[in-house]
Formats: sequence, C-alpha cells, structure tokens
Amino acid sequence: MINKFFIILLALSSCFSMNAQLNKIERKIVNNIDANTNLAIDLLKEVVNINSGSLNLEGVKLVGEKFAQQYRELGFDVKWIPGESFERAGHMVATHVRPNVPKILLIGHLDTLFEPESSFQEYKIIDGHIMHGPGALDMKGGNVIMFLALKALKEAKVLDKLSIEVFLVGDEELSGSPLELSKKDLIQSGKWADIAIGFEDGDGKLENANISRRGSADWTLTVKGEPAHSSQIFQQEVGSGAIFEAARILNEFYSQLSKETNLTFNPGIISGGNSVNYDENTHKSIAFGKNNIVSAEVIVKGDIRAVSREQLSHARKVMQDIIQNNYPKTSAILTFGDDGYPPMTMTQGNQDILAMYSKASQDLGFGEVFPVNPRNSGAADISFVADDVLMAIDGIGMCGTGGHTIEEMADLNCLPIEAKRTAILLYRLSMMELK
Repeated sequence: MINKFFIILLALSSCFSMNAQLNKIERKIVNNIDANTNLAIDLLKEVVNINSGSLNLEGVKLVGEKFAQQYRELGFDVKWIPGESFERAGHMVATHVRPNVPKILLIGHLDTLFEPESSFQEYKIIDGHIMHGPGALDMKGGNVIMFLALKALKEAKVLDKLSIEVFLVGDEELSGSPLELSKKDLIQSGKWADIAIGFEDGDGKLENANISRRGSADWTLTVKGEPAHSSQIFQQEVGSGAIFEAARILNEFYSQLSKETNLTFNPGIISGGNSVNYDENTHKSIAFGKNNIVSAEVIVKGDIRAVSREQLSHARKVMQDIIQNNYPKTSAILTFGDDGYPPMTMTQGNQDILAMYSKASQDLGFGEVFPVNPRNSGAADISFVADDVLMAIDGIGMCGTGGHTIEEMADLNCLPIEAKRTAILLYRLSMMELK
C-alpha cells in the first residue's frame, strides 16, 4: 500500500523536478502513440457506429467486447460483470495487476444517450478532423484515448511498472436500479486503487480537467393545508392553504441558500390543489382543484447539487429547519432520496495529480492544464470512488462540443494529444516509490 503522505510529497516534487525535455522512454512512448493513432481512430469509428444506448443491452455488450478484444491483445485479464440485477447490460473490466506498484483505476463508460430509435446512429467526418457521431465525445473517444495510452506503455515495456484496472461502465448515462447494485463493483475497485483517473470529456476543452465534481440527490416536499372555500382563507380555523405554505418554503430555500458557492437546488415539478396524484415512474402528476378553494395539498420534486458531503449535509439541515416554521393550519414534510451521485470533493491529492498532469502536458509542448469550476461540472462515475483514493482526476478524455445532443462533435486532433498526456502521467506515476 502506498504511504499516503509520502505519495503527495513525491507528486509535488515530481512536478518541479522533471526536465522540460522528455527522457528517452517518454519519447519512445510518444512515438508509439503517433504510430498507433490511425488504428485508434479506426477503432473509434467502429465503436461509434455500434448503437449502445443505455437500454440497448446487446449494443452495450458489443461495444464492451470490442474493447475487451483490444485489452486481451495487451495481455490484460478481461471479465464481464452482468447487469441483470440492476436492469442494465453490465460492465467490462480489464485488469493488469502487478505486485508492489501503484494501483491505478481508469474509468470510462460504454453507453450513450442515443437509443436505437434515435436518428443519430453513425459518424461522419467534417473538415477532415471533426467526428460528428453518437458517443464520439461522450465517451467512446475517452475510452480509445485510455487504450491508446496503455498500448504505448506496453510497447515501451513499462506497463509492468503499474497495476491497472480499466473499468468501463455500462450504465453511466442512465444508471440501473438499485444504484447500490449498479455501482457496487466500481466502488469495490475504488477501495482497491490508490489513484483514479476518469476519461469523461469534462467541459470539452483541451486545457481543462476536473478535480472536483458536484454530487446530486433528489428531494420531495409534501405540503398539507386545510381545504375550505376561498372566502374563508386566513381565518383561524382555515389558515393559509398548502399552496401559500409551499410558496413560503421555496422562497426561503432561495433566500437562505441561493448565494452559497457551488450549491444549487431546483424545484423541477410542482403540483397543487384539492388533491394531487404523482406517478413516480412517469414523473407525471394530476392535480384537481378550483380557483375558489383553499388548497389542501402540494407536491414538489427537485434535486440538490453540492460540491462536498459537508455542504450537502448543511443544506439539508437548513431546508429541514425552514419547513418547521409553518403558516397557520399547514404542515410540511421534506424527504431526501438516496444520495445518488456523491460529490467528488476537492482534495490536496487531486490538486497534486492535476499538477503532474499539467507538467506532463507542458513538457510535451501542449501547455498548462487548469481545473474546471465544479459549478460547471455534472456528476460522473469517478465520484463513487473519489473518497477512497489518494488522488483523482477526471475530464481528460476527448475534446469537442455538443455533448448529450445530436450535434455531438469530437475533435480527432485531440486524441493523440490526450493519449500522450495520459501515457506520460501514468509513466511518471509508475516511478512513485513504495514504503
């Protein structure tokens, strides 16, 4: 096991002791990537043209098998984790385990947002280097970058200096249920690893990477009031009604929490009236009432996003305190769902690995790499392991635009750049001493 204090000091010293020039092995790694880039682009074209919408279980498995073949050729042990228990295809895991070396978890995902019924099914190349295609950016491009970097290390005969686990999730875009089964094996891999690296596209910019992400969780507000004719509202025996109380609560949420840095909370659905029926499966509600009655019920559904578990806990306490001070003849209950995607909290280790990655980028001539503002970062699978590793970095996959839309574009010129930065980072991580 790597001594956690020592590894941080070593990471920092590495950032300042590396020469601006690459050493002989690093130059060989770079040359290997250049030699294999066209093959990597061919692989990307192949997997982009395989539909792997989260609910297309056979398509997700097929993409997983394409990558499994590549990793078997590198000498990795490959397994498929079935997803029947959480109603998804499953996950592909490739391992290359060696004793007494840094243990690094590399995270990607096989699925896309685009199911077989989507019109967005195949890639096309624009201006010679822009790939317009489903998953080219998010995140089959990142999966290929990961593989290209590892292939270069293998050919440079330095892969054995690391223990690597590649975990390609099959349900990142639409997580299976229950979540604790969907993410169980990934969480276990995080407990094994010293370092986690995610190859999501991040904000799509070459000069940025994620070392902090916000988590997300659901909440439900249910408010009850005393039904009556509207002419009797505010009377002692009738009170203010459920809608007024819901409005008070939501306004207080806004007043007390909206200025907190990196915290957001959003009421996405609200229904109120004499009665309300909300369908959890379809997210549709039916409210009955009239304009001349005092409302008896309100249901509000929303989410909350926080940059740390401490921030999430604080926000929940404030919200619970707000619902206690009810208007007359009303009551309110606020419930929170499962934690959903946990936050990837900013740590010193995360800052250290970003510094190492940025130094590798500068030594390669690609410039400095900066942290993405967590306010602009959604949840990602790396968040499930970030608390258990010493260092975590994400968003070092493909660069491009239009993620989660049919305008998804990936810049193929970024592929070898990102692979080189990743490979040099991994090689330098391999030189960390063990206590």
